[in-house]
Amino acid sequence: MQKLQINNLVRSATFFQHAGISIVFVFMPILAKEVTDSVFEIGLIVASFSFSQILSEIYFGRHSDRKGTRLLFIKIGFIGCAIAFGLHYFADSISLLFLARIGAGISSGIMIPAMIAYTYESNHEKRKVATVISFHALGWMAGIIAAGIVNDVKTIFLVSSGFFIIGFLISFKLPNILSKKELEPGTTKRVIVKNKFLFLSLLLRHIGAASVWTIFPIMLMEELGAELYQVSIVYISNTLAAFVLMNLMANKINISNVTKFKIGVGMTTFVFVGLSFITDWWMAMPFMALVGGTWAFLFIGGNFHLMANNPRSTSTGIFSSTLSIATVVGPLIAGSIAFVFGYVSVMYFAMAIVVCAFVVSLKIKNEIQPTATPT
Repeated sequence: MQKLQINNLVRSATFFQHAGISIVFVFMPILAKEVTDSVFEIGLIVASFSFSQILSEIYFGRHSDRKGTRLLFIKIGFIGCAIAFGLHYFADSISLLFLARIGAGISSGIMIPAMIAYTYESNHEKRKVATVISFHALGWMAGIIAAGIVNDVKTIFLVSSGFFIIGFLISFKLPNILSKKELEPGTTKRVIVKNKFLFLSLLLRHIGAASVWTIFPIMLMEELGAELYQVSIVYISNTLAAFVLMNLMANKINISNVTKFKIGVGMTTFVFVGLSFITDWWMAMPFMALVGGTWAFLFIGGNFHLMANNPRSTSTGIFSSTLSIATVVGPLIAGSIAFVFGYVSVMYFAMAIVVCAFVVSLKIKNEIQPTATPT
């Protein structure tokens, strides 16, 4: 009963964490158009969030392992996000929007690695951790639905801040689980070198994905005539598929974590092939469901493989910061390609780079080494 209560609290905190991020993140390209008409500048605004998140996740992820605690970083991250995301409401110029996005990136980077590691360490039945982490996807779905319901580019910032405040309050009910302190110098470098093929494959895959997500909401609205709530519907199919598959991984999908990761990377190619042919907004839904499934496989497979074999907060911090690096590079590439060749050309670029990512992923060794941090 005690363990169930902790899991439910972690589910709730994870839910509100990602609901707060997604309600803004998915629609940031549309929001950026309120302050600039330049596709390239929109790419820079989207990238600024992830650029600030990169160093934050690496630094605070490693610091969490050194301290041997996660809860402090989770609490600081929640209250920081409540402030930073709320400040977006007042960002009526490109410079203020840049500052708000940088603050949001730093704040979210403080708690993301700690939250994943805390989730893993708070549950002795590691297979069931996937059901807890699945509320990451459910939170994204809730945020997207909330954005569609609110249907106002300013009000969603206040709703986002409210989600983080609720998560902050929930965090006070979580027990302060302590783990072994990882004080050995050079740990970050060793984790990167040991898992270089996983991180490189993840980086390439997510550069392709981030480049598409930068222009995709605009493409749906400008070229396919979608309304904001219809964009929400398209993205809901993504998060719902991820939520369902993450739960199935707890009991039904019995394959290795490395294989899950490879499936997630390789199957992403078919998403962008399909999206390049759609002629109406609703046609994107099955392909967005597919990308939700690929995300579930690579996120659970990649993170679980890392946490089973490396210091947990450090390795998940590098995983998250790799996504952040891709989300810096991807929007810059997307803005440049779309400016010169048009939106569909970004899909072709994504197809090519994801194929490269899958080839790299084939080099990841499917073996367990007993180097995980004890709990």
